Amino acid sequence: MPIVDGRIGVIAGNGRFPIIFSDNARKMGLQVVAVAHEGETEPELEQHVDRIHWVKIGQLNKLINAFKADGVRHVVMLGGVKKTHIYSKARPDFRVLALATKLVLWKDDDILRALAAELEKDGITICESTFGLDGILVTEGTLTSRQPTKKEWGDIRYGWEVARETGRLDIGQCVVVKDRTIVAVEAVEGTDEAIKRGGALAKDGVVVVKRCKPQQDLRFDLPAVGPRTIEVMRSVKASVLAVEAGRSVMLDREVLLRHAEDAGIAVVGVAREEESSLGT
Repeated sequence: MPIVDGRIGVIAGNGRFPIIFSDNARKMGLQVVAVAHEGETEPELEQHVDRIHWVKIGQLNKLINAFKADGVRHVVMLGGVKKTHIYSKARPDFRVLALATKLVLWKDDDILRALAAELEKDGITICESTFGLDGILVTEGTLTSRQPTKKEWGDIRYGWEVARETGRLDIGQCVVVKDRTIVAVEAVEGTDEAIKRGGALAKDGVVVVKRCKPQQDLRFDLPAVGPRTIEVMRSVKASVLAVEAGRSVMLDREVLLRHAEDAGIAVVGVAREEESSLGT
């Protein structure tokens, strides 16, 4: 994806993903302009970009005008927005309200594609989130010294199939499995809370599986894991983290894997064609 004007915009949600991306983009020689969301985006992002604008959730017109004022024509959308905050903290402007009246279904992908179309009306293109992420995308294979056991591979295979269906239904990207039983499914609460709930129900030894939706638009909402994921898994004595390779993001990779090794957690990158990497 050519960035002809040397600028890339970041629509920044929560977590470290926008920070890590911005550092990579600047190393590539790009000027980074971020539009950050109050109450969601890490304030630290200000130290990693060339310019930053702060908006409230739902202030689409202000977001678009900020990019236009800085001459930004290509943007990426990184980091999530807690769905509970959409209900409690959103301040939708007239442009968002008008957009909402056109939506038949309030599924994540429908909303995000509609937002992308609005930006494109003003000459701003949302690029795939995989842009500039060499070394951050999850790689295929077992990434820790501990391999999953035969029983854990069975849970991974089962969770992989179920996660495809929950993703297809736009429910969530993560499931928690034990003994080929789904003990938790991610919904609006997010991955960490799903892991906590699954661990509380099934006790130690749960397997966490996270993958893209079959209909995943790579411009939005790539699955992401980081050291915090391992910390939560450790707190409930989870045993395996299986994440889709090539289409998921591993934040602070070295730290994540070191924490996983310390906790005895196996981390596996699963190829989209799961038969090639799910063991026997």
